Amino acid sequence: MELSEVQGERRQDIKGCHGKEIMMLDPRLKKYQKKFEYSYAFGPYPTMDLLNYQKDHLIKVLAKSKRDDSEGVNEAFDLCEDLNIPIEIADRAIDKIATKENTYFVGVFEKYQSELEPDANHLVLVEPRNMGNLGTIIRTMVGFDVVNLAIIRPATDIFDPMVISSTMGAFFQINFEYFENIHEYIAKYGKRNIYPFMLDGAKDVREVKFEEPFSMIQGNESRGLPKEFGELGQSIYIPNSDKIDSFNLSVATAIGLWEARRSDG
Repeated sequence: MELSEVQGERRQDIKGCHGKEIMMLDPRLKKYQKKFEYSYAFGPYPTMDLLNYQKDHLIKVLAKSKRDDSEGVNEAFDLCEDLNIPIEIADRAIDKIATKENTYFVGVFEKYQSELEPDANHLVLVEPRNMGNLGTIIRTMVGFDVVNLAIIRPATDIFDPMVISSTMGAFFQINFEYFENIHEYIAKYGKRNIYPFMLDGAKDVREVKFEEPFSMIQGNESRGLPKEFGELGQSIYIPNSDKIDSFNLSVATAIGLWEARRSDG
């Protein structure tokens, strides 16, 4: 294995898992910050979803020289070869930017904008702040074939690698759009059936027939939705025992999406 210095950076030519030459280059990447114009998909499966669904936004793929010989990593290497995408072996860079020690594969991509499909069902999250919840919700909505997400500010950063990791790569399959307030969203996409989920909603979720296209609105983790949201459409509550105040946001969203799927037959 030959080592050489190239423009002040370490470079190493090695043979990949298929005998293909791979370039080792430690790029000057940094731990993610919201102000960056790029972000990271940590792990083989999120990176594969990045390549399969948002390849045009890919900047580069990084891997470690002493990589985990797992099925996922091998599949990611195979996909890169099939798509003719070079892999940079960058141990130091990965150690610097990763949030977990056992990170062996990283997709670096540019941030991008998208718009919602006007005739499709939407999930609307009002001021979501918890990254884990947001990631879990994105994965859940994709599982129920709802792939259009509206986010009302202030809200967490959807491009944060913690969010993307929580989605297990499902992030790259959705359309998403930020709005300053609910009125801005309705002005653009308002000709639809609106279902705000509220603790004091008017109708039990089990009794609702969801009419498409719909907008399912879920509130903030700590405050829920303000009372005025009940005037936007058919307000809904999820019954729970008196032993708890309410369900976690990601759980409530999953219940709502399941009931919408069930009511559709």
